[in-house]
Amino acid sequence: MLDHLIRGATVVDGTGAPAYVADVGIRAGRIAVVAAPGTVDEPARSTENAEGLVLAPGFVDPHTHYDAQLFWDPYATPSLNHGVTTVAGGNCGFTLAPLHPDRPEDADYTRRMMSKVEGMSLVALEEGAPWNWHTFGEYLDALEGRIAVNAGFMVGHCALRRHVLGADAVGGQPTERQMERMVQLLHDAMDAGAWGLSTTQSSTHSDGDGQPVASRHATPAELIALSRAVGEHEGTQLEAIVAGCLDQFTDAEINLFVEMTTAAGRPLNWNVLTIDAAVPERVPRQLRASERARQAGGRIVALTMPILTPMNMSLGTFCALNLIPGWGDILALPVPARIEKLRDPDVRAEMLRRADSKEAGVFRRLADFERYVIGDTYSAANEGLSGRVVRDIAAERGQDPFHCLVEICANDGLRTVLWPMPSDNDPASWELRQRTWQHEDVLLGGSDAGAHLDRMCGAPYTTRFIGDCLRGRKLVSLERAVRMLTDDPAQLFGLRERGRIEEGFHADLVLFDPERIAAGPATLVHDLPGDSPRLDAKAIGVVSVRVNGVETIRDDQVTGAVPGTVLRSGRDTRTVATK
Repeated sequence: MLDHLIRGATVVDGTGAPAYVADVGIRAGRIAVVAAPGTVDEPARSTENAEGLVLAPGFVDPHTHYDAQLFWDPYATPSLNHGVTTVAGGNCGFTLAPLHPDRPEDADYTRRMMSKVEGMSLVALEEGAPWNWHTFGEYLDALEGRIAVNAGFMVGHCALRRHVLGADAVGGQPTERQMERMVQLLHDAMDAGAWGLSTTQSSTHSDGDGQPVASRHATPAELIALSRAVGEHEGTQLEAIVAGCLDQFTDAEINLFVEMTTAAGRPLNWNVLTIDAAVPERVPRQLRASERARQAGGRIVALTMPILTPMNMSLGTFCALNLIPGWGDILALPVPARIEKLRDPDVRAEMLRRADSKEAGVFRRLADFERYVIGDTYSAANEGLSGRVVRDIAAERGQDPFHCLVEICANDGLRTVLWPMPSDNDPASWELRQRTWQHEDVLLGGSDAGAHLDRMCGAPYTTRFIGDCLRGRKLVSLERAVRMLTDDPAQLFGLRERGRIEEGFHADLVLFDPERIAAGPATLVHDLPGDSPRLDAKAIGVVSVRVNGVETIRDDQVTGAVPGTVLRSGRDTRTVATK
């Protein structure tokens, strides 16, 4: 007997093949039958009519930071609402394990680091997770059986360094014996099911003390040794971030990536490839790394987002503006001193000069202050400004845009929420994206879901992209879009029997209305532990989401079921060859 039968759905199976109408039966968590409508004779415990609806494989998000959130939110919202049934966590060199059993202070250091570098609520980290593990395997076991999505995790380089070197992980270099211990820790984690190694060398990543995170102090030799260890395990990967990911790679960064992937014999993915027709040289430069890797017998994959993810800013709390060269020290001052500095014309002029310099890289796009939209305000002086563009307000006041923005924020004690309008929403940029998506080493993803919770909401990229493919720009077909969100990432990670609608595959499924599928606007909610805020977005037109055959979402509401599994390397992933 079937557990469930979906009748008359328009099946988009993830392979890119043309859609077709079929009945799909589920038994014991897997797709048991895919047959012509009306031809399934086997009885089913439940059935539903899906005429006019599209049935697709569950979406796979290749870059998330749900490592902590899954403890207080096993549904990985809002990703699950938007059809994501499998998430890859442990990215950018940051994980919650391993933790040294004799140094309880390491957990506090990790929480403060995650709060700073990934924009997670410190209160939520402290109150929402049990922190009852030391080894990476114990961390995975703590999640097993209590999550509604499938989740796999890389091992964070920062955690490995902290475990072995302690406080010397920041600034120090391992001895030969310590290096051996770090490699063994990585082996232990992969034996327990970790997907591989993630690391960061990015200049934007600092810990809770404001110091460069531990992995930024690693030499290329250390990274190659760890990469080599990854290659000794089945079904593993590499994920890495360097400063050039934000703009354009240096030759040294390309060389490092190539050496890592070839040492491991495993794919390496990085994020995020920003596509902007105003910087036409960026895409070919970034994809040069992939070309070099293939020549050397490795593989480097760039993640890129298929939508423009809105991200808010503030002069009052840590955000991307702090990462503009020369801005961090000013924006770290106490609020009264910060306002005084920002009101100084000479200081503002120097800040604008630094923001427009080559060293600012991709952050240059944040300096077009006339295009900022005023969000939430908190003072009578700013009444009526929400939703207005700074350009118009500045013209009315006879001020330059940055001066105008500073005065608005000062009136709110710097609490004003700011929304920069994207500068790359032009037809030429979208045409460039369409071409870039066709590259064999470009993969959709980079949502950062689970991180930067009050600043951005990248999780809905799946439904927003499909809605755009059906009713918006229509840059790719529905069949191609679904493949880009399902089978493509499943193939990169070597997921066993996931990513397609095929008999025998795990029944990770999304049923949606093609006339309605979309994502609602990002809104601020206070539903984290400690009443901490985050941005959320409703899923529109998603009728049902199933994970391993069990319904987890119905009409944008969680069902309470937790059928997800921790996906462990080797058991749930196969090795993806680079040659």
